Amino acid sequence: MEHVIEFKGVSKRFKDFSVQDLDLQVKKGFVTGFIGENGAGKSTTIKMIMNLLKPDSGDIKVFGLDYHTHEKEIKERIGFVYDANVFFPGLNLKDIKRIVAPAYKRWDDQLFDQYIEQFGLPLNKAIKTFSKGMQMKASLAIALSHHAELIIMDEPTAGLDPVFRRELLSTLQELMIDGNRTIFFSTHVTTDLDRIADYIAFIQNGRLVFQQSIHEVAESYALVKGGLELLDRDTEKAFIHIQRTSAGFEALSDRIDEVKLIFEDAVVIEPASLEDIMFYLKGGAAHVSFN
Repeated sequence: MEHVIEFKGVSKRFKDFSVQDLDLQVKKGFVTGFIGENGAGKSTTIKMIMNLLKPDSGDIKVFGLDYHTHEKEIKERIGFVYDANVFFPGLNLKDIKRIVAPAYKRWDDQLFDQYIEQFGLPLNKAIKTFSKGMQMKASLAIALSHHAELIIMDEPTAGLDPVFRRELLSTLQELMIDGNRTIFFSTHVTTDLDRIADYIAFIQNGRLVFQQSIHEVAESYALVKGGLELLDRDTEKAFIHIQRTSAGFEALSDRIDEVKLIFEDAVVIEPASLEDIMFYLKGGAAHVSFN
């Protein structure tokens, strides 16, 4: 099985928004980063992966199975890590384990204890006393303790301090060493994905813009900087979007060889970050927000 998650022509329509004709594949054994600004359709897509929302059209398979006949089997194999505490705030981790463990055939008390110790989490303190970072560790420990093969993370690093974000990313990298797990990591904090993602899927206004390996993304897009005198109706065709300032222009291009041929040494060509790509594919709008 090459793909752990597979969407074919999936659409979900709401009154003022829709996810349209989504063809999405998440490869087994890799980290796929799912990026897009807030409201682009990331949470809707995740809810459909988890069968919390049903598509209006198209097919969804997880582990090669469909939810119509294999929902319990699919969810046994998924660990979900949300960006906020989903447990009753007055419970402690012992209480949560007692409630959650019976739901999973492969729940492993020894593994749970291992992650609690590794993450430095108190068993007897109420979840409401935990910091945001500790709540994230608790969610991850629970997700991992039933040997989940697919870890789905929805904005897991939002609001976390840089030190804990790096610690979490290191933990995720360690989890991927044996090649048996797959991580689907939804975020708009794109700098995190530069460190750990193997593939990037970019959704905008409910449509998938691209899905490529992180290396293909780096090779496909570049930032170009130069003087305004270089721009005219013909040269501008080499760019996806241009931002002009009094000092010159900065533009995103996916036609790098053409840019080199047209401008030669008159421009500076730099790698485009995921944040740059999101910003310029949106049209360079000033209201796009990033953490």
